[in-house]
Amino acid sequence: MSEKSNFSWGTGVATGVGSMPGGDAREAARTVTGSLEALPYLPELPARGPGADMIGRTAGMLVDVYAHVEPSGWRMSDRPGRDTKRARSWLGEDLDALEEHTQGYEGALKVSAVGPWTLASALELRGGEAALGDAGACRDLTASLAEGLRGHLADVRRRVPGAQVVLQLDEPSLTAVLTGRVRTASGYRTYRAVDRAVVEGALRELVTMAREATGAPLVVHSCAPAVPFALLRRAGVEGISFDFSLFTEREEEAVGEAVEAGARLFVGVVPGVDGPLSDPAGSVMGVRTLWRRLGLSPGTLAESVVVTPSCGLAGASPAYARTALAHCARAARSLADNPE
Repeated sequence: MSEKSNFSWGTGVATGVGSMPGGDAREAARTVTGSLEALPYLPELPARGPGADMIGRTAGMLVDVYAHVEPSGWRMSDRPGRDTKRARSWLGEDLDALEEHTQGYEGALKVSAVGPWTLASALELRGGEAALGDAGACRDLTASLAEGLRGHLADVRRRVPGAQVVLQLDEPSLTAVLTGRVRTASGYRTYRAVDRAVVEGALRELVTMAREATGAPLVVHSCAPAVPFALLRRAGVEGISFDFSLFTEREEEAVGEAVEAGARLFVGVVPGVDGPLSDPAGSVMGVRTLWRRLGLSPGTLAESVVVTPSCGLAGASPAYARTALAHCARAARSLADNPE
C-alpha cells in the first residue's frame, strides 16, 4: 500500500454502511450516535426521494458539475436546478442533525459519497448515455468529486471539531466497470471495460485528496460480488468494506495480502433487512475461521476488522435498524474479547 495516514482506528469497532430507514434526520442521527460509540457515521435517508439517494446526494456535492432528475435517472446539467438545490438542502439538514448529536464528540466519524466509477456509471450525459462511456467525462467527474469532497470534509471538521474523519466511497458498480458489464441506455449492449490502471488512478486521486484535506483515511465499500481487493490495496485505500456472504475462496489470498499490508476490513456480517439474528459471537464466527485459514495472528483480528451490516439499512424497519447496529457493536466487542 502507499503511505498511510496517521489515523488511530482502535479495536473492537463497529459501524454502519450509510443508509437508514425513514426520513427523520434527527432520529437517524440519534440512532447512529447512540448505537455506535467508536465509529458513528452520517446517515443517508433515501426514502425522502431524489436528492436524498446516494447518487443525488453526491451529485449535489460536485463542483462546477450539476445534475437533474430525468425519468431514466440523474442527468448532467449546465447549471444547478431545483434537484441540485434539494440535494444540498437535505445534506445540510443531515449535517445539522449530526452536529446536534455529536456535541463534544472526539473520535472517528465516517462520512460517505459515491465513488467516481459508480458515479460515472449512474450519471447520464445529455444524450442519455452514461458518463462511463466518455473518458474525458470520467476525468472531469473525478476532479469535480475530489474538489467537492474536499469542501465536504472541511465542513464536517468545522461542525465536529473533535472528529477524526473517515471517508467512505460507495462503489457497488466497480466490478462491473472493470469487467465491462455496465449496460448502455438501450440495455442491448455494455460499455467497454475500463483499464484497471485508469480505475486505480482515479481512486488514488481521491485517496490523495482525503489525506491532504484532513488526513482522512479512505474506505471503499462494495456490496457486489468479486470485490477487487488487490486493486484497492494498490490504490492506497486503507479500508475495504464488503458483504461477507458474497466472499469466496478465490479472494482469500488478496484479502490476506491486504491485511498484512495494513488495510482494515469492514466486514458486512449482519443482514441489512429485517430477520432473525444469531448471537453476536455467531455473527463473526466466519471471520474468525477466515483468520485461522489465512494463518493470520488472532491478536490482529480486532484491530484489523470493523463489523458492519452487509449493506445499507434503508430497506429495514426503524426497529430492526437500531437492533442491527447494536448487534454489530456487540459482535465487534466479541472479536476483541475472544479473537480465538
